[in-house]
Formats: sequence, C-alpha cells, structure tokens
Amino acid sequence: MSKCSVVLGCFYGDEGKGRTTDYLAQFADVSVRATGGNNAGHTIVVNGVKFAMRLIPSGILSGKTISVIGNGVVLNPAVLLGEIEMLKSHGIEVDKFLKISDKAHVIFPYHSNLDVMLENRRANKIGTTKNGIGPAYCDKYERCGIRMGDMYKANFEAVLEHQIKTKNEILAAAGEPTVDVEETIKTYKEYAAKLEPYVCDTVNLLHKYLKEDKFVVVEGAQATLLDIDFGSYPYVTSSNPTIGGILTGTGLAARDIGDVYGAIKAYSSRVGEGPYVTELFDAVGDRIRDLGHEYGTVTGRPRRCGWLDLVALKYAIDVNGVNYINLNHLDTIGKFDTFKACVAYDVNGVETQDFTTDEDFLTSAKPVYKEFKGDFGDISGCKTYEELPAQAREYIEFIEEYTGTMIKLIGTGADRENMIVR
Repeated sequence: MSKCSVVLGCFYGDEGKGRTTDYLAQFADVSVRATGGNNAGHTIVVNGVKFAMRLIPSGILSGKTISVIGNGVVLNPAVLLGEIEMLKSHGIEVDKFLKISDKAHVIFPYHSNLDVMLENRRANKIGTTKNGIGPAYCDKYERCGIRMGDMYKANFEAVLEHQIKTKNEILAAAGEPTVDVEETIKTYKEYAAKLEPYVCDTVNLLHKYLKEDKFVVVEGAQATLLDIDFGSYPYVTSSNPTIGGILTGTGLAARDIGDVYGAIKAYSSRVGEGPYVTELFDAVGDRIRDLGHEYGTVTGRPRRCGWLDLVALKYAIDVNGVNYINLNHLDTIGKFDTFKACVAYDVNGVETQDFTTDEDFLTSAKPVYKEFKGDFGDISGCKTYEELPAQAREYIEFIEEYTGTMIKLIGTGADRENMIVR
C-alpha cells in the first residue's frame, strides 16, 4: 500500500465511503477527515451496532487508529462532544486516539441562524441541512472566522462578542432570531475546555507520522458532484470534497498521495435539490430507496434514487485520479430481475459520453441505458469474486471496461464483513 490512501465519493454522497475507510483502517495507523462539517455522515455497522459518524473519522472504530479532524473541517463543538460521548459509551478510547486541528473553523449558533435565513429566502432551494456549514465557510474566506486554536487565546471573548453582535445586526434586520451574547460565550468557553486535550497542530503531526512510515487514510465527506468547483453548482456543498480539498484540508502534499479509492453504489442517489440525470420518479425508484434504506444519515431525508451513471463516474475518476473503485450495494441491485446503467447522454438529439456540470446541459440530458440481468440471489456470504453469480461479474466487468478502473472492493451486504476484496 501507499503511505497515504484517500477515500472519496464519486457522485452526490452516501456511496459508502465509511465502509472503504473501515476496511483500510485495519491497516491504517492514522485516519483523517479533511472537509465538511456535521452536514455529512458515515454510517458503519460493527457487530450489529450502527455508528453514524458526523465529524470524527470512522477509522477510530478500529480501536487502534489515530483519528485526526483536519483544518479543512468546520466544527460544531456540541455535535462533536456528543459524538465523543457516544463512542466512549461503546468502549472506544477516544481520549487516546482523537486529534483536532487548531486551524479548523468553529461553527457558532449565528451560523445556523444565518443558514436558515438564507435558505428560506432562496428562490431556488439548495437543500442545505441548515447546520451553519455554508456561513461558517463564508466567515473563513471573509477572514473573520474563529478557529479552534483561537478559543484558547486571551482575546477570545472579545472576538466572539464582536462577531455575535455583528451577525445579530444582520439577523435582526431580517427579522430572524438573534444569539444571546453572554450565554454563547459561556457555553463555548465550556466547550473549549472539554476539547482542549485534543487540539493540536495536525499539519506538523501528519508529516511527522509520514516520516515515521505510518500508513495514513484520508476519508472524504460528501462527494465529487457536490464539490463547490466541480459539482453541479449552485446545488453543491460549501467545500471541496474532491482530491484538491484533501490536500488543502490536511496540509498533505500531492507527493504524499498514493491510492485514491472512489466509492460508488451499484445504483445512484442524491439528497437535496439540483439536476440528476438518472433519477427515477416511479415505483422502481421507490423500490431502490426501500431496498437500499436510502435515508440521510444526518437529516433522515429520503434520498432521490436512480440507476448508476457511468458518464458521471468517468468524470469523477478523471477529476480525482481514482485508481480503485469500491462498489457497494451490489446485493441491493441484484434483487431486481433486470436493471440498467447509463452509458451516454442524449442532449437535444446529440449523443455524448462527456460530462459537464452546466445546469442547462444536465437538465436537458436524457440517459442512454444498457440493461443487465439481475436476480443475483443471496450474495452476502460470498468471500471471493469467483463466488459471485455470472450476471454480477458481468456488471462489474462492464463498469471496469467502461471506466478503465479496477473495482477492488465489492459490498455484498450491510455488515462490515460483507465485502469482497480483489
């Protein structure tokens, strides 16, 4: 293995990145979260227990992996502390393994209030989780954000008070709820005290680990088509969940990155608004949702479902430099007698295999499908590729041929043990 592997989502999130990370964590010394906030989640089932991880890298579930929240994350202390307590209740040694970047920006109550205000006033809704993620990133780039390390400086109270009053002016002018200054300062000082043992300079720490030949896994949040630059803008997240965000969200260098795993499902899904070429609006889409339990980890919202889009997948592979694919929910798609995958777009009568995130292009694109045989039977017990039925292998090999990329990990069921490694 390379000294640093990356796990990314290839579509709109919820592809099963946590499972890939969980697999790699058995070899990893360090697991890192690079971008996003508590608007994203990884769900992993371990020994029948479901863990919904929003901020802490899911690698911590290995019981031996140092888990780093990188500088590219925007962090809600209340959510993080709740997650810490949840993990401790299951016997996870969080105090031993968790590290938090002193450069990670902090989410405050006024960020959430602003998020609600802005989303409610949009003519075209984005579908934000209203957790304050976007406004926190806005403050970061407007250079008035407060970072984890700032909470331990002598001027923290004065800086936070100024920010609260400034944001309250905006909220009050819009007729929105404001934030109590004294209560917020008191609460966040308490948060800071509880989190201080975990806070450090993670950039230097990660490079120290690499020099010690430790194996690092970086797990992405959200996915390629939600990237602020390379996704279906404006229906995207507020950060770069593609390979570039991995570098700027951790301080790692391009030379440090080896293998890049792209997580996909054997079908596709999306939460929130925006164009989605292969979306199904019929009973088939409903059945995919029910069979795949497609409801948001963070919001509980039902996901929009459709067939796998190979045109978009090639784009994600190119943007991220993906060299291995993790294909999840093969068991789910195998419950259909037949199923489809999109192999091209028909755009105003012209067929193309080139993907672009232009909204007009995507809304006018009609999927061109190839049909496959399903009815795989129960494949959850398959331990080798050769044990899979012929029609499942045919689907896998077509994806590999179309994308030019090997499918290395194959999810055959819900538990962490239900995976074939090729």
